[in-house]
Amino acid sequence: MSIQKLENQVIVRNEKFIETAEQLKPELYETIVQPSSIVEIKADSQVIHGWKSENVAPASSLAESEYRKNDSFILDFGDHQVGYLIMKIRSAGSPPDAPLKLKLTIGEMPVEMAEPFENYNGWLSSSWLQEETIFVDILPAVISLPRRYSFRYVKFDVIDTSPKYRVVFESVECKAITSANVKAVERISHQDAELQKMDEISIKTLADCMQDVFEDGPKRDRRLWLGDLRLQALANYETFRNNDLVKRCLYLFAGVPDDKGKVTANVFVAPKLIADDTYLFDYSLFFASTLHDYYFATSDIETLKELWPTAYRQVQLALERLDENHILKDTPDWWSFIDWQEGLNKQAPSQAVLIYTMKQAIRLAEELNVPEKGSLKEHLEIIVEATKNNLWDNEQQFFISGSDRQVSWSSQIWMVLAGVLTKEENSKLMKCLLTENPVVGIATPYMYHHLIEALLVSGEKELAIAEMKDYWGSMIKDGADTFWELYDPKNKDFSPYGSHLINSYCHAWSCTPTYLIRKYDL
Repeated sequence: MSIQKLENQVIVRNEKFIETAEQLKPELYETIVQPSSIVEIKADSQVIHGWKSENVAPASSLAESEYRKNDSFILDFGDHQVGYLIMKIRSAGSPPDAPLKLKLTIGEMPVEMAEPFENYNGWLSSSWLQEETIFVDILPAVISLPRRYSFRYVKFDVIDTSPKYRVVFESVECKAITSANVKAVERISHQDAELQKMDEISIKTLADCMQDVFEDGPKRDRRLWLGDLRLQALANYETFRNNDLVKRCLYLFAGVPDDKGKVTANVFVAPKLIADDTYLFDYSLFFASTLHDYYFATSDIETLKELWPTAYRQVQLALERLDENHILKDTPDWWSFIDWQEGLNKQAPSQAVLIYTMKQAIRLAEELNVPEKGSLKEHLEIIVEATKNNLWDNEQQFFISGSDRQVSWSSQIWMVLAGVLTKEENSKLMKCLLTENPVVGIATPYMYHHLIEALLVSGEKELAIAEMKDYWGSMIKDGADTFWELYDPKNKDFSPYGSHLINSYCHAWSCTPTYLIRKYDL
């Protein structure tokens, strides 16, 4: 153990856990991918973000063209890629008497090729927007860009050469990387073509997010977040079964708790393991949940024994937030994520997350036969009863949250997943939710996953499939080749960051249709 003092936190580093995680660092699979076509981006008010791509020539014809100052072209790689760009460039005409100045704009969606990054005014750093300006002094040259990118499209702007020469791009390719063995996935042949496509895109999304950790998004933030990890791990158990990568991520989180034992919401892994100073009530609890799912997928009792104290500590810390009525204190000094939905009160859904994870912690305690199982069961009974007495509104037939007694989708969904009511009562509640459609809705694929699973555990399989098709199916119709961080079918420019340019269009928490389809035999 070692103590690390950062500006706003004290981290207790468990070097044994960190070393275990390091030993589990995966090998990366590399694949050389060629672009499929040269495209133009055209305005179209009928498509998402108002821009679409149109093929103008096969990419194999690229080397037949010569480019000079102010020329440009856009390559389409035909599918989402995560990796490194490699270009082979030569001069044409007179010997090159000045450097080539080349600007690359790299994006996951057509809109990123069309709307100038200079106009971006969101509140996340513009440095996440993918672009390069490079100078090539000597031609011919083979240029390997050092930064890893997440993209489908690449725009090439020849800023300058000289009047005497032109440039030819003999080849452009991507060295795509992932720690996922795509050959290990058992392919399904689904009679429903829409669910088949959903499964395939989910697997591609997960694979592109599987690097040396389970990243939340390969474009942004490129970090290991606990909420994303939990869902990625579930999808992984049904597909790649790279369970050592889940184990590695669990040990990374357990390696850098704060001085109270709390697990951070996310970690940085380079240049060394660093705990972020963001702590989320629900994400910390999901350490116990992810450990639960990992253990029951692998029967790895040794890992369970080592990480149980960390998991149990998250529950202990969460219980400290309960008031005298055994309900979570809804005060300004905490942050629970739940969803990006504007105006969402987090009290009731967070109460449900606590119940959900406590049940999983009890199952782990029973596997280990540790004394904590007794006190956890006692606490759970009291909390469930208090939840029914204080947060259920019998008149409205909904759970309410906060001092304003807010009725939200998230509160009902998480209470169903937590099993506060019976299966029959859950079914009635979910049908009522879909019918009544409370104003405080859902903003992310992350929360849509929980909606679908809540319908499934309530026995409403057909409703679950319909909702999946309405949401992820609509995303596919809008051009998704990997599933997106954010999507609102009624407001397709939605971004909590102030600009859809900064949104991630390959994102971990959206990869779960493959889990839902396979786990629940949809």
